[in-house]
Amino acid sequence: MSRTAVVTGASSGIGAATARKLAQAGYRVVLTARRKERIDALATELTAAGHRADAYALDVTDRDAVDAFAAWLGTCHVLVNNAGGAIGAETVAEADPADWRAMYEVNVLGVLHVTQALLPALTASGDGTVVVLSSTAGHLAYEGGGGYVAAKHGAHALAATLRLELCGEPVRVIEIAPGMVRTDEFAVNRYRGDASKAADVYAGVAEPLTAEDVADTVEWAVTRPSHVNVDLLVVRPRAQAAQHKVHRTAGS
Repeated sequence: MSRTAVVTGASSGIGAATARKLAQAGYRVVLTARRKERIDALATELTAAGHRADAYALDVTDRDAVDAFAAWLGTCHVLVNNAGGAIGAETVAEADPADWRAMYEVNVLGVLHVTQALLPALTASGDGTVVVLSSTAGHLAYEGGGGYVAAKHGAHALAATLRLELCGEPVRVIEIAPGMVRTDEFAVNRYRGDASKAADVYAGVAEPLTAEDVADTVEWAVTRPSHVNVDLLVVRPRAQAAQHKVHRTAGS
């Protein structure tokens, strides 16, 4: 019987790439995101390729909707908490508290909602895995990132605490913390649709990570033998040594 993997935020970027990787690895993937047309299209693509895939429109910040999803889902072996995002790059002094609240809602409480709702099924599976897609921002602060940094520190704390609390239970807790990743939407959304500012994020970095690079790490961690837990995997492009330290070629 195939194992079921739920991927939140599966409509684009890392979430969509992870869904493809897990489907190719033999999982029945359940795609969740707010944009139903996107996940419907991905489910159709995966099904046409011979994989098992279902789409379920879901806002992870809506607890009632998350509970209804859990009741619909039933069996679950893997949960990939990928839904998240950044809003703005203002300083702490100038930031809008509403942006901070929105980032906390999706990056922390969204992870909490889905994990709590699916934990009984993950435990009942006898071999469950919870993945939290955090960020290097959850480990190191940087200027202009206060709200996102705070939210991703929250996601990191949630994963670390859950791992302690589930020790002895048949559920692994894995945190994947990517550094600079170029996707179609993340930076554009962060800069409120300003494509020029979004492009500046990657200036001087010829090869930032791709969504597929991160999806590779998720698939690898999830498919380790059951007794192996990858507590924390930090993955950055070679050009990024720290949050804002980038090695540039001579003359660049």
